Amino acid sequence: MEQDVESSVTTRQPKLPKQVRDDLPKQLVDNNQRKRKTQRYVRKDGKCNVHHGNVRETYRYFTDIFTTLVDLKWRFNLFIFVLVYTVTWLFFGFMWWLIAYIRGDLDHIGDNKWTPCVNNLNNFVSAFLFSIETETTIGYGYRVITDQCPEGILLLLVQSVLGSIVNAFMVGCMFVKISQPKKRAETLVFSTNAVISMRDGRLCLMFRVGDLRNSHIVEASIRAKLIKSKQTKEGEFIPLNQTDINVGYDTGDDRLFLVSPLIICHEINQHSPFWDISKAYLEKEELEIVVILEGMVEATGMTCQARSSYVTGEIKWGHRFTPVLTLEDGFYEVDYNSFHEVYETNTPSCSARELAEMTARARLPLSWSLASKLNQHAAFDPPKVQPETDTEDKAERNGDICNVESRL
Repeated sequence: MEQDVESSVTTRQPKLPKQVRDDLPKQLVDNNQRKRKTQRYVRKDGKCNVHHGNVRETYRYFTDIFTTLVDLKWRFNLFIFVLVYTVTWLFFGFMWWLIAYIRGDLDHIGDNKWTPCVNNLNNFVSAFLFSIETETTIGYGYRVITDQCPEGILLLLVQSVLGSIVNAFMVGCMFVKISQPKKRAETLVFSTNAVISMRDGRLCLMFRVGDLRNSHIVEASIRAKLIKSKQTKEGEFIPLNQTDINVGYDTGDDRLFLVSPLIICHEINQHSPFWDISKAYLEKEELEIVVILEGMVEATGMTCQARSSYVTGEIKWGHRFTPVLTLEDGFYEVDYNSFHEVYETNTPSCSARELAEMTARARLPLSWSLASKLNQHAAFDPPKVQPETDTEDKAERNGDICNVESRL
């Protein structure tokens, strides 16, 4: 195992003359000192780094106007909220003023013998205030509709119904936006780095998740995806191809009881996309691991999803996570100061395939030599007459095997 660990040996580069260094391109001089910038598919905070452009069928957003309003930013949502109410109040205020103007109520202000449509409606401002009182059902009692105005009664019914619809729509939209469990995902944390090391004699990819709140996530489950471009055998290039990473779907380990931080483990076997990836190959490869934690918020029952990702530079080969759970007097304590800490451990730098082949090759000679000797002995020995009893047959065969083993 120790022979497979990659040693950190630094080789000194020959110092070039100043004239030669000046003539070299700057990109070649700083090639070893410059960090390669990797474009993320999903950012560390869980937001997807994808922008939709050239969307021609924009009408589809208006067919689902409720979801469109909920997805808007808060400043636009509040602006639309105020705008909708203001427009409806102004519209119906104008309608009340128009009825008073057509009926001539504005020409008989102060005339006790005239019965207006709405008492004490003198101008557009008073009509606007009456519209607000009607739609919000405030009812101060100063401005009231009379029974001598059928068009006013009809308008009152229309405004009451439409006002209820607007209230239900806008208040519901604000309630859904406020109660969205996106902020709950802020207290679901992922480790800064993922690690690759040995666990139970097998190479494994691991990362850690935790919940900072005392209220738990119900029915929590974890998924992982490998984001990597590939080219098919037919020459088709598939950008950002998604491949499932098994984190315990077959055994049920993907369903979590997230009371304390847990280390999620992916065994690198022949079904894993990391089967042929070694430490040296990983440092040169451009890939991204997207992890998705889902569950229901215990307080509200709404589904919550937290996401994060690990690029190549955030996958530490030959490291393990520092334990964070300690037993105190009557309870367990989690030290989140060590949540992201890792430490080095002896890990083979070869791929899981090469490690499995070396392990099988180390076990092969003993069984192969015994089988070959048995075949050679059976080929050169003359055929023998079968004994009559089963006891003599077993004794003779056992004796042949013992003789062969003594020759080995």
